[in-house]
Amino acid sequence: MIEKRDFYINGAWVAPAVSNDFQVINPSTEEPCAVISLGSEADTNAAVAAAKAALPGWMATPVAERIALVEKLIEIYQSRGEDLAQAMSLEMGAPIDMSRSQQVGAGTWHLKNFIRAAKAFQFERPLGDHAPNDRIIYEAVGVAALITPWNWPMNQVTLKVGAAAIAGCTMVLKPSEQSPLNAMIFAEMMDEAGFPPGVFNLVNGDGVGVGSQLSSHPDIDMVSFTGSTRAGTAISKAAADTLKKVHLELGGKGANVIFADADDKAVKRGVLHMMNNTGQSCNAPSRMLVQRPIYDQAVETAAEVASKVTVGNALDEGRHIGPVVNELQWSKIQDLIQKGIDEGARLVAGGTGRPEGLNKGYYVRPTVFADANNQMTIAREEIFGPVLTMIPFDTEEEAIEIANDTPYGLTNYVQTQDATRANRMARALRSGMVEMNGQSRSAGSPFGGMKQSGNGREGGVWGLEDFLEVKAVGGWAAE
Repeated sequence: MIEKRDFYINGAWVAPAVSNDFQVINPSTEEPCAVISLGSEADTNAAVAAAKAALPGWMATPVAERIALVEKLIEIYQSRGEDLAQAMSLEMGAPIDMSRSQQVGAGTWHLKNFIRAAKAFQFERPLGDHAPNDRIIYEAVGVAALITPWNWPMNQVTLKVGAAAIAGCTMVLKPSEQSPLNAMIFAEMMDEAGFPPGVFNLVNGDGVGVGSQLSSHPDIDMVSFTGSTRAGTAISKAAADTLKKVHLELGGKGANVIFADADDKAVKRGVLHMMNNTGQSCNAPSRMLVQRPIYDQAVETAAEVASKVTVGNALDEGRHIGPVVNELQWSKIQDLIQKGIDEGARLVAGGTGRPEGLNKGYYVRPTVFADANNQMTIAREEIFGPVLTMIPFDTEEEAIEIANDTPYGLTNYVQTQDATRANRMARALRSGMVEMNGQSRSAGSPFGGMKQSGNGREGGVWGLEDFLEVKAVGGWAAE
């Protein structure tokens, strides 16, 4: 079992002020795999003080030098990729092959995209030809609290740290206590890259403790949070007294709208996308809306595909899915699967309990419900497990109505060969992102949602802008 209790504050590893042990559980085995300490208020205050002290110097550091440090970070990150992959598989259950390619790969992808965006970004620019003596300056928001989840750890850490560092913010990172090991490795990388003391700080803790302390801290200028809508609401309330900037990337209940003219692989693609990362993705296409002429065949295909998805230990190589992160999530998913059965949805694959042959570990059967309607609990709540809900529709207008009938608005998906209809759907769907016919968004595309899926955007130029304030200067003097 790994045991490492220190926090990274002001450029050094320091012992916590008060020992408050927390066991990190390996979800594949239900056994402890590490012990960390949860931070106290004294630890939070020390990290914030270090970030505040480092802010003036870091803001004054030329952008080119900040970019160069992130480029150095990328080199180190790539050299530590296997360490990160093993940590994430161990602590949050991503299968090792998927962890190496997707979980680790996401971090490299985002950091490189920030470098590209930053090199083209005008941090200082004229207002316009009509105002030759006016300038617009983009400068750091200030001290940023970065609160990240367990489901895509390096994806979220790099989306926040990369943007904040280039923007000139200093930061305090609180990773999920469920998956802290990868973040501690990342802190080692930041140290090796040579970021000045106080620019990056890490304090382990839970949401009630360190998370709440950061959200309400008077010396924190911005909170960037990824996690549940419930927690995002609490953070917004805690931050309100100090009017700090709050960036939220929250839950989702994405609709995957499959029209009768969709390509032959659309249903299979949708099922496998839903099951990826064991369904633990806020942008998962968890509601599959299928046009009635192809609905029966789609249900048959979805059931067949789900039945072939294998489940196993995260540290075993192969193309299986792993466990969900912990007992609490496992129990919640079991309750929601049972709720789907009780409310009358037709179970065509999976169901309650563990998969056959697995009697320990937080494993969930890949599950598909058919003949659901959008008022059922399984169509309303974010399940965050490998559970797909299928709903039939007749017309384009009905599909739009069902897709938009949700408090969430993160990602929707459209499958059709009719380009005109695809463009109509893109405009009509109320979500921050829309993906068509299996095509992912490109490098630098912003990630984020509307409604109860949050506010702000991460990635590329939009991710940089979220960590920047706009300063308008009139009467600029020529130098």
